[in-house]
Amino acid sequence: MAKAKTQYTCTECGGISAKWAGKCPACGQWNTMVETIMESANNRFAASRPQSLAQTAPVMNLTDIEAEDVPRFSTSMEEFDRVLGGGLVPGGVVLIGGDPGIGKSTLLLQALSHLARIRKVLYVSGEESGAQIALRAKRLAVDANGVQLQAEIQLEKILQTLAEHQPQVVVIDSIQTLYSEALTSAPGSVAQVRECAAQLTRMAKTSNITMILVGHVTKEGALAGPRVLEHIVDTVLYFEGDTHSSFRLVRAIKNRFGAVNELGVFAMTERGLRGVSNPSALFLSQHETQVPGSCVMVTQEGTRPLLVEIQALVDAAFSPNAKRLSVGLEQNRLAMLLAVLHRHAGVAAADQDVFINAVGGVKITEPAADLAVLLAIHSSMRNKALPRRLVVFGEVGLAGEIRPAPRGQERLREAAKLGFTVAMIPKANVPKQPVDGLTIVGVDRIEEAMAKIRDIDDLS
Repeated sequence: MAKAKTQYTCTECGGISAKWAGKCPACGQWNTMVETIMESANNRFAASRPQSLAQTAPVMNLTDIEAEDVPRFSTSMEEFDRVLGGGLVPGGVVLIGGDPGIGKSTLLLQALSHLARIRKVLYVSGEESGAQIALRAKRLAVDANGVQLQAEIQLEKILQTLAEHQPQVVVIDSIQTLYSEALTSAPGSVAQVRECAAQLTRMAKTSNITMILVGHVTKEGALAGPRVLEHIVDTVLYFEGDTHSSFRLVRAIKNRFGAVNELGVFAMTERGLRGVSNPSALFLSQHETQVPGSCVMVTQEGTRPLLVEIQALVDAAFSPNAKRLSVGLEQNRLAMLLAVLHRHAGVAAADQDVFINAVGGVKITEPAADLAVLLAIHSSMRNKALPRRLVVFGEVGLAGEIRPAPRGQERLREAAKLGFTVAMIPKANVPKQPVDGLTIVGVDRIEEAMAKIRDIDDLS
């Protein structure tokens, strides 16, 4: 029997090479080339191609094409709809990933139970049996009367089921468990994941089926399989949060039908995931009295402003190399901010261990947290608490200037709504019209902010 020919495929970009290399020649990533069996070259889409698509699509002028709003339908879960950009789209393909046990299957089962009242839905499970899913539905006390279930991992049988039953919403749990008979590689391999995702996406587009794919993640937290998997689908969602905590965050990384970086906040209860209408309360600690090293900032997650507490702890270093540790914020930016604090405000922390934490497990990537981080560090070093109802935001540059943050008006309104009375913000963000109940202090430089923070106690 002739030995099967093999090739090497990149798990990041899907690039193919005849021989192994430590670095992918296509995308330049290291240690991503894995050996796969070379498949025969055949037209896998010929059998499933409708006759209407066999002809070449006509060339049209862009101005002659009528632009229409994408129709959506709600999942009856407000936080899930927010992340999706307003709801699910007919023919759209959504990829959702997250750590094992974080609640992906629970969220989708709850969403399907709501959608089953207005749509024909199908749940395809490749990891759990029907009895296990029925037990989960009973535990969550959801109305699963209209939810159709199929426990299958062969792609061709799933496509046949979709053609026969013609559901409107389909959940595939998970894409890594499926395999196609056209390929000889094992389920979960790069070739199988890419082939199954491409076939299901094509079925969704041609049949106008809303497809939701569940994806595994690697130990680094990225979606497993080739990166081309994220390019095939329309929307990519990530589940975030600690499995030991009751709170879950769903973040949109890519969305062709809505805004990216939208954030949905859920609380895990005995009855499943429940949306949190006021997520700012999760990220604010409830101190009886104000404590040193604590500063509240307003961050922008997509279209939603969130109030997050930044905590800092500065302590004497007992080693030649002082520690710099940040949780929820970028660690390299912390080192840069400490240098700015020393150079322009005269506050030295070279012999101090500095620890920064964003309360609630939220990850802040925008630079508007800079001013809050520096004020929290300064408060911890002086061992003096900041004013209780103070809220802060602003980016700090290397020259010590405080740069404006986008959507400053929305941030201020959110702070005022939650009872904050004083806001220290970049001078360029100071609104022309006053905000009811909020005293606004505009600053241009970091040394000016340090000087004015002592005067705010009288205002709060």
